[in-house]
Amino acid sequence: MTAPTRTERDTTAAYDAPGAPAPVPVPGGTAIRHSRFEHGLMFVAPFLALYALFLVWPVVLGIKMSLTSDNITGSGGEYVGFDNYTEALSDPDMWEALWQTVWFTLLSTVPLVLLGLVMALLAHGLRFVDWLWRLSWFAPYLLPSGVVGLLWLWIIYPADFGLADQVLAEFGLHPGIGWLTDPQYAMLSIVITTIWWTVGFNFLLYLAALQSIPQHLYEAAELDGASAWQRLWYITLPMLRRTTGVVVILQLLASLKIFDQVYIMTQGGPDGATRTTLLYVFEEGFTGYRIGYASAASYIFFALIVIVSLIHLHLARRTRQESTS
Repeated sequence: MTAPTRTERDTTAAYDAPGAPAPVPVPGGTAIRHSRFEHGLMFVAPFLALYALFLVWPVVLGIKMSLTSDNITGSGGEYVGFDNYTEALSDPDMWEALWQTVWFTLLSTVPLVLLGLVMALLAHGLRFVDWLWRLSWFAPYLLPSGVVGLLWLWIIYPADFGLADQVLAEFGLHPGIGWLTDPQYAMLSIVITTIWWTVGFNFLLYLAALQSIPQHLYEAAELDGASAWQRLWYITLPMLRRTTGVVVILQLLASLKIFDQVYIMTQGGPDGATRTTLLYVFEEGFTGYRIGYASAASYIFFALIVIVSLIHLHLARRTRQESTS
């Protein structure tokens, strides 16, 4: 950028002087800004139309349905106000489904974050066929949920002849565990499946963050005599703090919305041990035919997810302010 000329400096000083007249507006400035706004609106109009059609309108329609006694057969539809919300909040089955969802989130989030970080550290330090390790660790994430569910349902978890029982037998442990039929192990089995399937996404985020850390930081620390553990603790982990925040919030939201694995592998059983909130909403809407009530339950769950997101964002913002102060 070139330095301002003497004429420009004199003009600026004249306008900045006390009692100086206001700058003369550029003719047509408002028209230019209006023209730019029209052109920008024209470019984003197709996206706004699709956004309104497939997101805003369904949300508005869902809120309207949650205030009625709509059912899937098309009958009913009378306005009931907040009766659906009151019934959902007083239904013990919904609170049990919510607890199962929270329990799954607690069991899956911590391993998914830690394993993603460890895998990224290992892949980042490898220098021999590193592309093969990265591909093999990320590949399961590319599989559809139906393929993953059926793979673990028919190959990994079958009693006596499944791969999981064969591994236990190799280590001298007692096979024949009801991985998906015993309430004690059913949720843990779904957690293991989810970790195998989705950890590749967190691994990829951490790997990209590791590659963006300046190498000279490690070189300077090594010259100062810092060990590998000290470089990890004082350089790598602090530089990954923002990435960890993103991974945690994404993982929380993904775990709270669990549906596919449960629906394919257990249908909420045994004895409701894996019945999550979205499965509860699905059953009430498409098995119990109560679309209005299911809409109310889903919006209560949506409000809880928004609250969790806002709390996490507030804590993350306060942590950043404390670290910079």
